[in-house]
Amino acid sequence: MASSSANLWVLLGLGVAGFLLMTKRLTRKVVKADFGAFVERLQLLPPPQPAPPKAPHPLTGLSFAVSDVFDIEGFVTGFGHPDWATTHEAASWTSSVVSILVEGGATCVGKTVVDELAFSISGENKHYGTPINPAAPAQIPGGSSSGAAVAVSAKLVDFSLGWFAKDPSILRRVGHLLLQVPFGVQRNPRNIVIADDCFQLAKIHVDRVTEPVIKSTEKLFGRQALKHQNLGDYVASKVPSLKVFQSKTSNGEVKFSSLGCLANVMLLLRSHEFKVKHNKWIELAKPTLDSSIATQLRETPEMASMEIENCHKVRNEMRSALNALLKDDGLLVIPTIANRPPKLGSKEILSKDYLTRAFTLMSVASMSGCCQVAVPLGFQDKCPVSVSFIARHGGDRFLLDTIQTLYASLQEQADIAGKSKLSTNVVSDETTAEFAKEEGNQAFKDKQWQRAIGFYTEAIKLNGKSATYYSNRSAAYLELGSFLQAEADCTKAIDLDKKNVKAYLRRGTAREMLGYYKEAIEDFRYALVLEPTNKRAAISADRLKKLFQ
Repeated sequence: MASSSANLWVLLGLGVAGFLLMTKRLTRKVVKADFGAFVERLQLLPPPQPAPPKAPHPLTGLSFAVSDVFDIEGFVTGFGHPDWATTHEAASWTSSVVSILVEGGATCVGKTVVDELAFSISGENKHYGTPINPAAPAQIPGGSSSGAAVAVSAKLVDFSLGWFAKDPSILRRVGHLLLQVPFGVQRNPRNIVIADDCFQLAKIHVDRVTEPVIKSTEKLFGRQALKHQNLGDYVASKVPSLKVFQSKTSNGEVKFSSLGCLANVMLLLRSHEFKVKHNKWIELAKPTLDSSIATQLRETPEMASMEIENCHKVRNEMRSALNALLKDDGLLVIPTIANRPPKLGSKEILSKDYLTRAFTLMSVASMSGCCQVAVPLGFQDKCPVSVSFIARHGGDRFLLDTIQTLYASLQEQADIAGKSKLSTNVVSDETTAEFAKEEGNQAFKDKQWQRAIGFYTEAIKLNGKSATYYSNRSAAYLELGSFLQAEADCTKAIDLDKKNVKAYLRRGTAREMLGYYKEAIEDFRYALVLEPTNKRAAISADRLKKLFQ
């Protein structure tokens, strides 16, 4: 209450003021009790149980909440914005997805907070308040279905829409009912594919997330089931329509990776479809819209029919690409989110770097129509971490069944990894970095170039002053044909250690492949100065000298 209002109430009497203060305190307690997850409480009861010998309803005894984007007869759908609520009538019907769950035996207990227009990923809402993240109260809850996630995390309900559950069994039961998936014999996955380049985006200790997946896969399905993939390269080769949307720098280089470009197409298509459907309302509500949302909608260009067609072509090609990669018995593993959750009210979530990383990961399933499940893996640095599994389009039952099979082992291995991390905190970062480097060396020997890059990157994060780590990573980049990255790593290695012969040799190779022949010759000659008997340097320098001098 503003100070002027408070003074007014004091004039009316201390008794009234005291009553108001007490009411305010009680209101705070109510909000705290439900973590601010709900915008409206209600109750939709399931029908009576069928008489024996018929089976009981599949969701009997479970409670759930729904994000305030689902229609419920007799209630106004708020869509995260008060102006939306005041300009729309109460719903005349209940969304079929809600009806199916109630008919299936579950009790709906309320509507939960969503981001404004369900258009953001922070979970913050200036109109209805931001739900408190039970796992990390100082951090954002994440969006857009923040209230639904908080309601489950705080154990206020058993599950919620958009589709969160407190354990894999409930997730599976709800999924089987909602999706009406046909009965089938449960199958084990033959391929669990770790997208190494996606994990390189993550600003968390990668092994804290990947190790539980690797150990669980080896334990349950055998080492042969584990695969590694550079998803960006795969998408670039299988989704040619992306080239239409790729922009370039002044030097002619591609500005975004294929996955970054995919994220841009996703955002472009999302904003376009939203504007087409709700443009009249958006124009009326602009003064009260969150500035970041208003900016995003305003900056979305009008799309010609050909551009829209190209977006849909990207979507179709992406679906075909992942279906071909995963088939009926494969799962793709990616980080759920690249960064730890930002603090409430911080500007980090608005930064270009944060959003690029987040949307890049989100675009994989979104633009392919594949199904995705995020599995919690405990905590790191007092913040929750998770990993996501993706199955082909239409592979929902296979995904849900496999997650139920994996879950116990994932939690066990995550607990081991967490305890191991705590016990090794006394070990210096330099020592831990050496372990990562050795893992990278082994991966390199096994010709798993992308995996090697991941380990070397982890070593660099822990100790960025080692020339060896940069030089080793450059060798893996050379194997993948990523010559610009290799040259940059070698230059960094040389800056750290002017006598690193391998770095000069590898930079010379990278520059030769890039067509920088004069610079390549200089690198090979300098390697000879440091190591006069080095045959590789001598042969390379002589060959280039004869060809280009």
